[in-house]
Amino acid sequence: MATTNFHEITDPTHFQGLLSADLNRVSLINFWAPWAEPCKQMNEVVQELAKKYPAALVLNVEAEEQNDISESFEIEAVPSFIILRGHTLLERISGADAPALTQALAKHVAGPSYNPLSRTDQAPAPPSNVHLPVESDEKQETQEELDARMQAIMNKSKVVLLMKGTPEAPRCGFSRKLSLVLKDQGISYTHFNILSDERVRQGLKVMNNWPTFPQLIINGELVGGLDIVQEMVDSGELAEMVA
Repeated sequence: MATTNFHEITDPTHFQGLLSADLNRVSLINFWAPWAEPCKQMNEVVQELAKKYPAALVLNVEAEEQNDISESFEIEAVPSFIILRGHTLLERISGADAPALTQALAKHVAGPSYNPLSRTDQAPAPPSNVHLPVESDEKQETQEELDARMQAIMNKSKVVLLMKGTPEAPRCGFSRKLSLVLKDQGISYTHFNILSDERVRQGLKVMNNWPTFPQLIINGELVGGLDIVQEMVDSGELAEMVA
């Protein structure tokens, strides 16, 4: 059954209007994408939370379709969740972590304690190949050691894709598209999920002088992102490089 507090966002005006209607109300914003399997699972959890917490405003935002909204919250991967009170950020949850989302909403919304994973018709657990961000030990690793580790990642094979998520469970549309380009071209490659290590993620931006991901590496050197790789496919240059 549909709930009056659950809304599929159609545009930024719609989004702002709902958020501004009551600045004391707690809102849960679900940033998702239709191609991401973890999002399908978490969408079920979000719908159940909307039913159990009618005092909360629950907004579904298709991240790539509503790019202006996603950028305003610095959403770089899906699924991602934002909890607000009015326009004030209360909590940010990244990845398909249903227990963390449930606990966070329960903490901020007055209402019954509820864990959607305890239901007999529970949403399936996130697949094992969905990696959530972890922090590396910054105190023990020197810059020289980090540089060596990043070089080792980029030289793991002839072709390395530095991406958000994995080819089986991408966490952004560009990473998904680039992995599909390589698959369509029959190119063998290894991948590294840059969301699994924040130091590597930030360090690679500096080392390669390239601020975004995915990044395609060939023979240990940066080739570029999706647009450049697609141009190289069209010109036949990519096939020559990996031959």
